[in-house]
Amino acid sequence: MTPPRCLLAARSRIPPQGGAPSGPAKPVPREPWTGLWRSTALALMGAFAFSAFAATKITIAVVSLDGDPRHAPRRMEKAYPGHPTGRAIDGVKLAAEDSAFELDAAGLELVVKDVVLPNAAALPKVLAELKAAKVQHVVADLPLAEMRALVQAAPAALGGAIVFNTGLDDDALRGAMCAAHLLHTAPSRAMLSDALAQYLAARNWRKALLLQGPLPGDALTSEAFNRSAKRFGIKVVAQKPFKLTGDPRERDLGNTRLLTGDREHEVVAVMDSDGEFARLLPYATQWPRPVAGANGLVSTAWHPQWERYGGPQLTRRFVKLAGRPMQGADWAAWVAGRAVATVLAESPKAPVAQQLKALRGGSTTLDGFKGRNLSFRAWDGQLRQPLFLSHVDGVVGTAPLDGVLHPKEVLDTLGVDEQESACKARP
Repeated sequence: MTPPRCLLAARSRIPPQGGAPSGPAKPVPREPWTGLWRSTALALMGAFAFSAFAATKITIAVVSLDGDPRHAPRRMEKAYPGHPTGRAIDGVKLAAEDSAFELDAAGLELVVKDVVLPNAAALPKVLAELKAAKVQHVVADLPLAEMRALVQAAPAALGGAIVFNTGLDDDALRGAMCAAHLLHTAPSRAMLSDALAQYLAARNWRKALLLQGPLPGDALTSEAFNRSAKRFGIKVVAQKPFKLTGDPRERDLGNTRLLTGDREHEVVAVMDSDGEFARLLPYATQWPRPVAGANGLVSTAWHPQWERYGGPQLTRRFVKLAGRPMQGADWAAWVAGRAVATVLAESPKAPVAQQLKALRGGSTTLDGFKGRNLSFRAWDGQLRQPLFLSHVDGVVGTAPLDGVLHPKEVLDTLGVDEQESACKARP
């Protein structure tokens, strides 16, 4: 090991004794500082090595359901707008990678645990395993029934927990079915329809033909759109049912030209939670009208062609990790992981109840690469966020749109505001 410069300089200043040497060089005795420097260096190296391995590990569990119909391979291959094209685990893993530096400074390490429920009945056993692993942060990528079961059981089973909903847009989860420990990074139906209605109003496309499918999700989406239409001055001139069927007696319900034959509308709003009918609608209407809703012009949490505020860098990192473009559900999973990392970095020793209060109270904000600081709403646990108005190839606008106003926070023009909320649960 090379001694310090200051010591080398000190040695060079020692004057020679008795001129030039007259015989063979005598061995130089080992000076006392050599051993001291070596032992000190070894001690420091050991301390650094110890600190590198002494980070406190915090486990975040990503819970999904085996056989979830939303994640059926053939369905994900079709990549309907707004539908998941992969599992939430990918977004959370990227969040852990992105957060490693700031967590390391706090002496923490985020560990991502992939938990796949074989069926709903396995939930108690899985929660017992998570409790043994001291898990108190759960990212839930589940259907509605399993999500509700997890939300009800998690706090007692885990000794307190924060649950993040990253895949469901149901307004009921933010309303009558809300919970104090449940936070939502996925936008709600109300938020998505408000963003769409804002854009239609800004373009002055104020007469809408509403096409609704036969599924329960279609009815809920239509309800959300009708609410948004009234809110932003869009008139629904007609509402018609559609149905994809092989029954010749009902084929008129799937005929796009017949369904759109009236001329009074300026835009066709299609409410299709399945996605197959809406996929066939653009450029298949009777009259030249834009299509919006489940296809055509779509509101979403993320778009792989978003090109501002560091969006391309985030998308590229995700593509490198997951091998596919980042979509809205992936962004929601990623920002849930970032929320955990951010609140941990701010208060490494804070109990989970204090972390929840910081997140849901709005004192902890997040950078979601959307140009705004993001925070959770205190009244329903929903993450405030700009939404993208987009088509398959790009983003045409962001909501809230310019000119839309709110007395406190313009992001609260998307979704259910505090005075409208049916949620009574607060942390």
